[in-house]
Amino acid sequence: MTERRRVFAIQAITIAGILAAYELLARSHLLYAGVVPPLFDIAVAFVAMLGDPATYTNLAVSLAEIAVGFVLATAGGVLVGILIGARPWLREAVGPYLDGIAAAPKIVFFPIAILLFGVGPPSKAALGALSAFFPVALTVAAAVRRINPVLVRVGRSFNASRSQMIAKVYLPALVPAIVNGMRLGLGLAIIGVLLGEIKLSDRGIGFLTIDEYNHFRIPQMYATLILIFILAVGANMLIGRLETRERARRAK
Repeated sequence: MTERRRVFAIQAITIAGILAAYELLARSHLLYAGVVPPLFDIAVAFVAMLGDPATYTNLAVSLAEIAVGFVLATAGGVLVGILIGARPWLREAVGPYLDGIAAAPKIVFFPIAILLFGVGPPSKAALGALSAFFPVALTVAAAVRRINPVLVRVGRSFNASRSQMIAKVYLPALVPAIVNGMRLGLGLAIIGVLLGEIKLSDRGIGFLTIDEYNHFRIPQMYATLILIFILAVGANMLIGRLETRERARRAK
């Protein structure tokens, strides 16, 4: 058996085991049946959800919020990471604050986002951007400190401007770190947006999830959670492909 087939077999067995364990729990009546519905009920709800045009309307809202927040977080995180990583004094001054805020749950900033941007999609995008910013910035800042100092000295010896140093020296050397930071940040952007939609929204996949819960449509709620899981896995796979391509390029 090849390594790829072995990995696929392990993944398939793991998924089958999880589904079997869930189905046994659902049919054991150890828990209230309405809380842990059988897989068949969830599958029926999932198919019905896919046939509902409202699903795609809400999905488009969430995807737009995630995309805007993720792009803003990536651009800002790369810039701040380079600035902090390239200047030790700035890193010592700002680093503790970044580390502290990065560890705080970003949902606490949601009221501020509502005050600044209202209750619509911009506040959800802002929460997603705030959630994703710190992994990107901290990953890039750490990578800047590992750049070969010879490259920096060569750039400065040619009197390169700040923008030229970033474009010609830092960014090419930081591509792997940027991709890794994006991979970490994307998951947090999705979480931030969905939390914002769950807390206060009338649109989006997060809103659908909490709406199903409030009306105790539990199979439909599980179906929506599966859609969110598929969304997260698909986004992670896209970033993973970027990482694989970058590794292949650097190996040439």
